[in-house]
Amino acid sequence: MSILSFLFGGKDTPGVTKLNVADFKSGIGQKGVQILDVRTAGEFGSGHIAKAKNLDFFQGSRFKSGLERLKKDKPVYVYCQSGNRSGKAARMMAAMGFTEIYDLRGGYLAWS
Repeated sequence: MSILSFLFGGKDTPGVTKLNVADFKSGIGQKGVQILDVRTAGEFGSGHIAKAKNLDFFQGSRFKSGLERLKKDKPVYVYCQSGNRSGKAARMMAAMGFTEIYDLRGGYLAWS
């Protein structure tokens, strides 16, 4: 393991792909995808990606039960404000058996 990976959590998680804004935008244009915003309701209310479902990462067991209602066999495009929470959510989803997870690099800040 490199020192940078250790310091910045650069471990790759199977099933999770980080995408730049252009690739994320292209992906969410496909049919049958799920778009997940893991920010707070206030953040979501101040602007979000069209058709995104809001599940607040900070809601603990409520967040996890919300994830369980998503389809594990359909692609999930996940984002937060900057990329930190969505990365944690993506790792959680991978551990739960989701097979195709796309995390927006830089989060909603990069999007807008």
